[in-house]
Amino acid sequence: MSKVKLNKVELKNVKNVGVLVVEKKVDNRTNNPGRPVNKQSARYKRLAKQAFYADVNNKFVSGKPFQLNGSSSIYKYKSMNDGKLGCIVETAFGMHTCNVSYIGRTKVQGYAFVMSKKVNIELNLKTLKFVK
Repeated sequence: MSKVKLNKVELKNVKNVGVLVVEKKVDNRTNNPGRPVNKQSARYKRLAKQAFYADVNNKFVSGKPFQLNGSSSIYKYKSMNDGKLGCIVETAFGMHTCNVSYIGRTKVQGYAFVMSKKVNIELNLKTLKFVK
């Protein structure tokens, strides 16, 4: 029998041989094409506006206190126990202010009775100032 001699190759002090270098993405996006985000594009502005509307609507529906423009009173929305539309109450005394009949993306409609007359109320969610 003849001995088969195997060649053994050792790589010492050789850089980047057989090593896969993976760069970590700084902006944490999964599919980063490598170009910067155009914040002036119409799509980016539309998505930012939709996110703002959703955030404001979520704050109102969850009952976060808010102020009307030029008012020192603080109000909050309180929903009914069955999950239907509720009312707006003043937080200082817990006084009922008006009933809510419609909640949209950017608008809330309600009504109150003053001296036996129905008064319609419309709040623009974009102009409400939410307080802590």
